[in-house]
Amino acid sequence: MQTSPTIAPDIITAGLRPDLFGERSLRPESRTLLIASLALLVLVGFWFRATKLSAEGLSEDELNKLETVADFRAHGLTAKNGEHPFLMKALQTVSVAAAEGWNAHASSESSISIVTALRFPSALFGSLTVILIFLLATELFGREAALISAALWAFDPQAIGFNRIAKEDTFLLFFFLLANLFWLRSQRIAEGEPDKSPQPYYWATAAAYGAMVASKYVPHLFAISVSYNYIFQGLRTIRWRIGRPRYLLMIVIMGAVFLLCSPTILLPETWRQMFAFATYKQVGHDSYEFMGTLYHHRLTDWLNGVPWYFYLVFTAVKLPPLTVVAFVVSLPLLFRRHPLGDGRYFLLFWMLLWLIAFTFVGGKFTRYFTTMLPAVLIGAALGVQFVGRQCAGIFAAARAKLVLRSALAVAVVLSAAWASVTSAPHYRLYTNAFGGREAQAGYYFSHDEFYDAALRRAMVEVAVRAGPGARVASEAPRVAEFYARQAGRFDLLCVSLSDKAALATLVTGDFVISERGRRYFSNDELLSALGRASQPALRIPLGPVPAVDVYTLDQASLAIIAGDLSASH
Repeated sequence: MQTSPTIAPDIITAGLRPDLFGERSLRPESRTLLIASLALLVLVGFWFRATKLSAEGLSEDELNKLETVADFRAHGLTAKNGEHPFLMKALQTVSVAAAEGWNAHASSESSISIVTALRFPSALFGSLTVILIFLLATELFGREAALISAALWAFDPQAIGFNRIAKEDTFLLFFFLLANLFWLRSQRIAEGEPDKSPQPYYWATAAAYGAMVASKYVPHLFAISVSYNYIFQGLRTIRWRIGRPRYLLMIVIMGAVFLLCSPTILLPETWRQMFAFATYKQVGHDSYEFMGTLYHHRLTDWLNGVPWYFYLVFTAVKLPPLTVVAFVVSLPLLFRRHPLGDGRYFLLFWMLLWLIAFTFVGGKFTRYFTTMLPAVLIGAALGVQFVGRQCAGIFAAARAKLVLRSALAVAVVLSAAWASVTSAPHYRLYTNAFGGREAQAGYYFSHDEFYDAALRRAMVEVAVRAGPGARVASEAPRVAEFYARQAGRFDLLCVSLSDKAALATLVTGDFVISERGRRYFSNDELLSALGRASQPALRIPLGPVPAVDVYTLDQASLAIIAGDLSASH
């Protein structure tokens, strides 16, 4: 069994020598350069992820986390937000408490906002993922592809955007990669280092998977590791057959670490909340707008929900163009043993099992793609490596080959960096040339691209204009109320735009907020009628893209609402 390619020369070639697996070992000076390059990628990636971290307002999902942090600090461990595991919320609690401690002694200029503190753990873990991608890809395909993969993750606008929101997917990915890094290392030791025992890596794999499930309830990702292990079990030369007793012990370790990292699972109320979430009693939306069309959005809607090609469109239009092209080039290579070796099977299982799990369910969000994105970026790195070698074949001199291949890799990485620079700080809005660039930003995946980011600014404006006790109708009333209170308007009454009873109480001078990405079956007719009959009093952009329309109600707009209520009855 061959876990790394037989021919995998690195970009840094000086001082390399082949070892048992066709890998190459670095001389001390080259190792120092490699470590410095990785450290730079982590730091620059962290800069992209952490700079202006509060530039966008909180989403409803993030406000849930902030309220959970407050509940933990006030009452200890509770079942608040119990439909999600505990690990990320614990890290956020530490971050928010540390920020408050810092602010108690800092000047106003150097103080840390609560939004930044809430999102900081995601930004930190997202930047550290650079190292895990490098190490994992090195085990599979060698250092050249690994370094390109790590650089693409550091600079990719969608990776950065996913890591800048306070959601679980960043932590799910981190521990998934860590688990598989230990897994692949255990197999390498069992296959070619008889003087070492792979068992510590088995247990480390199980512990990382336990932390992964404590980050988000997606345990089926474990099937990727198991599938890659079992595909080689029929080979007589294989020496890393784990066996049933060790698998059982791994499951025990996973369970123990999960309990350690998510002790709130022991609370009965947590199970009640999980059941309520699973039966859609806590889901506040009835649809998802994809490419201008509304679709049903429950997981159990299957092919009647959000279309199966959702993530294919995402890959095509939301990643930098050169990354997309390089990934497409790599796809046929994954079905050829030369030059990728058997590590390609891991990537194939990763992509296939992820697609099976997430493609055919009816409910989809772009952030679910976080755990798939590194596989795409590693594939893109392999495409870059392949094209570089093919083009370098026209030169006889080794230095010319190296320069050409390095220049190609740098060009692809810089294109990703440029995409992030030009889309900062609203990275999720980035849309590539295939998708229509800025003109189409917010069109494909409007809920995930806007994610309530401009509602904060809208509420600041409403707070200035609203009369005493005014009502504000939106599809994120809790977020609207949070920002109204921050603006000192405790008198404003924020109601749901989908609540027909609340709409019936609106009067002249009240407000209706229409957010892009918050169009649902329940409000589509009303918002469409308002848009046709009146002009918004305010139009709030997110960066250069219109994001929120604010309507001040008059007799004409109230008549439209009354007509919508009559039609609904």
